[in-house]
Amino acid sequence: VGAGSVAGPEPCRRPPAPQRNVLRKRRRWERVLAARRRRRRQERERSRARRAGGRGEARRAARRHSKALAEERLLEARASGPRLCVDLGMADSMTLKETSRLASQIRRLYGANRQAEKPFWLYLTEFVVGSLIYEECFRMNDGFSNYLRVLILFLVLEDIDPKKVYILGGLVDESIHKLTLRRAQEQSLQTARLPIREYMVKAVNTKNYHSETLAINQVFDVLSTYYKTRSWPDALKAGVSSGKGYVLPDAEK
Repeated sequence: VGAGSVAGPEPCRRPPAPQRNVLRKRRRWERVLAARRRRRRQERERSRARRAGGRGEARRAARRHSKALAEERLLEARASGPRLCVDLGMADSMTLKETSRLASQIRRLYGANRQAEKPFWLYLTEFVVGSLIYEECFRMNDGFSNYLRVLILFLVLEDIDPKKVYILGGLVDESIHKLTLRRAQEQSLQTARLPIREYMVKAVNTKNYHSETLAINQVFDVLSTYYKTRSWPDALKAGVSSGKGYVLPDAEK
């Protein structure tokens, strides 16, 4: 560069033709690879969706089969027994809190019966439309109107006879007034109690608490398990929680 001259930027030279061809081929190949990756990703997504749809349909089919099987077992119980009745004629004796607890127990009893291998045919008697227990059952239990329903206990219960109707007092009585026993005696009904004392022992606990009073769904768990196994120890273990202060002799050791 001569004196007084200013050096400008060098002119941009295009790569030679062979190199340009290589660059074009490389960019085209990258586009091909990107398209292949997109197709593979889309195919994987479609495959996952098909598998998920298949699993979903399989689960729905399994639920339909389980529901149909439960309905079949319940209809068999309706034809040949045994029958279990929850007497709601004492519902007016309960507070709102006790009524809500009873409605919850009825829900659990119903659910357990539907899942039982050998269910009972359930009855709710004196279930008065508009009563507090009626309103609480519908408030707390979705689909209660679809429950299968149709509008005993202080000698030791020794067996379950399919020809008999077993009545549970539909009552949450925190004051333990024994209203169900009195009602049964007034109507000259045979009564029996669960053989808790015969098969279980009092557990040592800090509160010295022992109770044979069970919720109706717990009584149902005992009856349902016995009807299936014909074993009172197994049945009592299923329904009498350790919080009641009673355990099987083997469990105490």
